Amino acid sequence: MDLRFDINCVPTPCYVIDEKILVKNLEILRGVIDKTGCKILLAQKAFSMFYFYPTIARYLSGTSASGLYEAKLGRQEMGLQTHIFSPAYTQDEFDEVLEICDHIVFNSFSQWEKFYDKAIKSGKKFGIRINPEFSTQDHAIYDPCSKGSRLGVTLDNFKADKLYGISGLHFHTLCEQNSHDLKRTMDVVEKKFGDYLYEMEWINIGGGHHITKEGYDLDVLISCILHIKEKYNLEVFVEPGEAIALNAGFLVSKVLDIVRNDIDTAILDASAACHMPDVLEMPYVPQIIGASGWGQRKYNYRLAGPTCLAGDIIGDYSFDRPLNLYDRIVFCDMAIYTMVKNNTFNGIKLPSIAVCDINGNIKVIKNFNFSDFKSRLS
Repeated sequence: MDLRFDINCVPTPCYVIDEKILVKNLEILRGVIDKTGCKILLAQKAFSMFYFYPTIARYLSGTSASGLYEAKLGRQEMGLQTHIFSPAYTQDEFDEVLEICDHIVFNSFSQWEKFYDKAIKSGKKFGIRINPEFSTQDHAIYDPCSKGSRLGVTLDNFKADKLYGISGLHFHTLCEQNSHDLKRTMDVVEKKFGDYLYEMEWINIGGGHHITKEGYDLDVLISCILHIKEKYNLEVFVEPGEAIALNAGFLVSKVLDIVRNDIDTAILDASAACHMPDVLEMPYVPQIIGASGWGQRKYNYRLAGPTCLAGDIIGDYSFDRPLNLYDRIVFCDMAIYTMVKNNTFNGIKLPSIAVCDINGNIKVIKNFNFSDFKSRLS
């Protein structure tokens, strides 16, 4: 991948978001909207960089949230439709959720009954999340359909007599998957919940759709949306997160030290534990500009973070030349699930945030310091 910016023009560590790639993704999503009439929402749990919300608003219909603060961010910074799903709402926050959100999805009928009186009086739109109990992935931590999952109502627990006031159903079962998995899932949803869809006004088919990834079958996605829209006369919502900022972000870091214990380990000022937690949770090894997997080039290094966590390991890589102190290392696809999940464990500084605009100009829009660390403590 060719970078459009000089990596020496930003501090380290630093996330850099390439606006040109972001817009390319948004144009693909806009094409789906134009061909289907669906509404696509930004799932803020993956990407909440509100600097770009005015840009995103030119293409999409609004935001989806997983909690009150995300909902407030979407309402304040984008101002379009605001949807929310939470496994459980709290009494002290629900009034504000009602005020901010247009569509509110409940995870259970017990939650719906708990807030029913307030909800009905508000005039907002409400939905129930369903669980089709159909797994299409093997990442257990990200599989809402795994055995014993707390997410969504299964058919055995579905209460048809409690649907008054419910105008939509929601399912979210995918993670970084193609549209063929959506098609298989929708077949199961129709088989189990199809009779109830005729009673609804809208459906949200969730996120996890890798719509902007090379090789994704857009025709199947479009066919799925049109099918469910026309058969049941439903408004269709899609809420991708990764697809919106896929490959648009980079994390620029530098080598602080190189230590040897059987293998050479380069210690960076970027941390897997603090700055890219999905590397440990998923787990996966992120791509690096100018590097390959271990053994594929002449010089091999393990890259690690500066925390005291022994497992703060980013991955094993090979390079064409030896690494030196202060060499810059650039990780790819670092817009998603990084800024929204990073932390200050060990007092490690949060990465700065920069933008590479359409014309290739670099602007640092956020730097962090000690006060950001201290303000989270007491």
